[in-house]
Amino acid sequence: MKILVLNSGSSSIKYQLFQIPTKQVLCSGLVERIGESNTEIHYKSDTENIKLIENIENHTIGLNKVVSLLLDKETGVIVSTDEISAVGHRVVHGGSTFSKTVIITDEVKQKIKELFSLAPLHNPSNYEGIIVAEKSFPNATQIAVFDTAFHQSIPEKAYKYAIPNNFLTEENIRLYGFHGTSHKYVSEKAIEYLQLKSSKIITIHLGNGCSMTAIKDGKSIDHSLGFSPTNGLIMGTRSGDIDHSIIYHLVHNLGYDLETVNSMLQKESGMLGLTGYSDLRDIESEAEKGNTACQLALDMNVYRIQKYIGAYTAILNGLDAIIFTAGIGENSSYIRKKVCENMDYLGININTSKNNIRAKQLTEVHAEKSKVKVLIIPTNEELEIAKQSFELMK
Repeated sequence: MKILVLNSGSSSIKYQLFQIPTKQVLCSGLVERIGESNTEIHYKSDTENIKLIENIENHTIGLNKVVSLLLDKETGVIVSTDEISAVGHRVVHGGSTFSKTVIITDEVKQKIKELFSLAPLHNPSNYEGIIVAEKSFPNATQIAVFDTAFHQSIPEKAYKYAIPNNFLTEENIRLYGFHGTSHKYVSEKAIEYLQLKSSKIITIHLGNGCSMTAIKDGKSIDHSLGFSPTNGLIMGTRSGDIDHSIIYHLVHNLGYDLETVNSMLQKESGMLGLTGYSDLRDIESEAEKGNTACQLALDMNVYRIQKYIGAYTAILNGLDAIIFTAGIGENSSYIRKKVCENMDYLGININTSKNNIRAKQLTEVHAEKSKVKVLIIPTNEELEIAKQSFELMK
């Protein structure tokens, strides 16, 4: 069967069309920098490799563009939408309602909408993908794969917050974890590659959204994102960890309303708030030119990652490997190099010449003396979503 996977992120849309169970990729592509005048649209098949620059204002326009590329009479790979058996959707927040992959119904869509406030940069985009796909592929089964599902194995001592108990028992306020599809995929690849019977791994997913997971024997045991995908590492527009009393101070002493503060922490903070740029490629370029704000922001970004490596090595009681993945993790040799500097006490040493690449496949970049393996593993959330969709269809 043909399964189309849509991964609508906060500023991008990734898509792949698979022939399952052979895992053959019939076409793939990316719409990135959505909302900017120079939105890039990529489409690749066995015979075509297209790149377009257009003004894509929002995810709905971007998704409609993807559908038109799939159906194009000259370059498309399907003649009719009826060829698509299922559309697998990445959905970031499943709350306490969804702990596994599900077929999308009206009730499921309503639950996803109810979780908008917990993942305002993601769930609305994920929901748009579902609505457009239902219209474009009316005979296909729509399936939701949740980022939070992989982190259901996190123990209570790690997912519970130190606030009155009723907030967990009555309101389900807890750490949920995100990017689970990516962390699951790359950790399984690493365990298979390193032939580990027991394993202690830290996965580092770095994109516009960023997260880290401590994984023991293939199971998530702690994660940097929490109740919503806003805390932890410094991200493109999100602040990451922040003292909650700052929010109280902004509202009660400086006169900001809560909605403004929430929007600021979600959409105007992180690397954007520090530099004026949200795309790391721009920040690295400016830093090379001597922009001190960009240089400091990169140092802060790296410092936060190193703090989490130290914490997760402690709770794992050792470390076999760290894995860099996602757009920044796979492509920024600078970030990987800086993260691995001055970590020799933990047995982490990087080979700078091996590291100086943009990885297209699983690559070792650790030094020969390094006790800890340092791997770049390109994530393939789309394949993982296709596999889980196929299993549910069966």
